[in-house]
Amino acid sequence: MTQMVVRGGKPIRGEVGISGGKNAVGAILPATMLVDGVCRIENIPQISDVSLLLTNMHKMGAGVNTVNKSTAVIDSKGLDYHEGDQDLMSRIRATYYFVGVMLGRFGKARVAMPGGCDLGVRPIDQHLKGLRALGAEVEVENGLICAEVKNGRLRGASIYLDVVSVGATINIMLAAVKARGKTVIENAAREPHVVDVANFLNSMGADIRGAGTSVIRIYGVEKLSGGTYTIIPDQIEAGTFLTAAAATGGEVLVKNVIPKHLLSITAKLEEMGAEVEERGDAVFIRRTGRLRPVNLKTMPYPGFPTDMLPQLTACLSIADGTSVITETVSDNRYKFVGELSRMGADIQVDGKTAVVRGVERLSGSRVKACDLRAGAAMVVAGLAARGVTRIGDIHHIERGYEDMCGKLRNLGADISIVEEAAPDELAEKAMA
Repeated sequence: MTQMVVRGGKPIRGEVGISGGKNAVGAILPATMLVDGVCRIENIPQISDVSLLLTNMHKMGAGVNTVNKSTAVIDSKGLDYHEGDQDLMSRIRATYYFVGVMLGRFGKARVAMPGGCDLGVRPIDQHLKGLRALGAEVEVENGLICAEVKNGRLRGASIYLDVVSVGATINIMLAAVKARGKTVIENAAREPHVVDVANFLNSMGADIRGAGTSVIRIYGVEKLSGGTYTIIPDQIEAGTFLTAAAATGGEVLVKNVIPKHLLSITAKLEEMGAEVEERGDAVFIRRTGRLRPVNLKTMPYPGFPTDMLPQLTACLSIADGTSVITETVSDNRYKFVGELSRMGADIQVDGKTAVVRGVERLSGSRVKACDLRAGAAMVVAGLAARGVTRIGDIHHIERGYEDMCGKLRNLGADISIVEEAAPDELAEKAMA
């Protein structure tokens, strides 16, 4: 079994560079298949989700050439319709973007239902509502999203999302970019990666206006051409390193970020007593005294992101007082609480609210990464804890963080990845 082993209890210090955004690249890579040309995509993070996406795109007929670890060239000239590897697609959340892409280019799609982290019910009804409004017939059959346009191209429509949904906003944009006429998305998501996808498409010849606001207008075009595009920095990776610095009482310069994207995170860390300073495309954080408790409520952007709730909870578990956290986005975000409790945290969960009573210190323990961000929280907790923390199921962490161990070691952390025999193997050795 592959584990992360963290020997905690000392502050992290130094500088760390942030990789390209997981949530942005997860949509932009499929979006390159709308382009009848060659796209050079830069600042791609080296994470397992990207490897799965590129492998599947190759199986779908796109030319995929990895120039270096952070740059890929995607050639979709003359692309024919291929369904790809459904088993592969079922392992990642971003798979649903292939529905909008294939409908926009070929007028039909058969794509596996999305996988990714188990965060409770994450329905795709708003995706289906939007695609149907654009003229597609869409059904979910045997774990597949089956969609088809019976009468030629998709057509523009006015679509009001019942709830703010990043995935639905992006998927409708992807489908509508080559549809006939104008599409209007109201109550659209405003997250930075929504804007990044729109900027990518516009750089390839699309006409999308209003991304970053609650109303997005898409004027359909006949063709998208190739070009070069650079992915924005990962907001959540940056927030995770800022939180790790705060948890350990360290001081870190987090580089290659867009500070505006981090405002809800840095504001909360300042409220907790950390010193935070913007320095161009970097953010410096230092913590000296004990952290203060805060109340926290997750919200769609520009509110506090749900993907940072576990990491900040790990921080608050050693704050000097009681914090109240309310989750409004995901149904099953608190699975990590049981793992933190193994380390001595005092957290009580009631529905979507958690009461966190700060303890003097955490103690190293054997825990697991229940999902991507829960895994990051275990790393933050392990860095702050006294003793050794062993984190299992780290494949979840590798889905969204590029070389987390290496980056933390460069900050002085004692963290490594080790192979340990599975329990059944240990039992066999004991009996031998």
